[in-house]
Amino acid sequence: MKFSKQFSLYQSEATQFLNGLKQANPNLEQSQRDGRALLWDKAPIDLDNQRRVNEARVKQQAYVYQTK
Repeated sequence: MKFSKQFSLYQSEATQFLNGLKQANPNLEQSQRDGRALLWDKAPIDLDNQRRVNEARVKQQAYVYQTK
């Protein structure tokens, strides 16, 4: 939404910084996508394997430092 022709060429300092950063490092967006994929995009869960892991888990006692 443009208010007037006077403000049509205005760019904030943050926008100028980001545009300069993208020009200095053109592969920045792709490296951000790769980092996101590394941390957040996980393989589908194998339900059978998850069930076997849960069944094999040993229950921990309520207070682990107390000996019986």
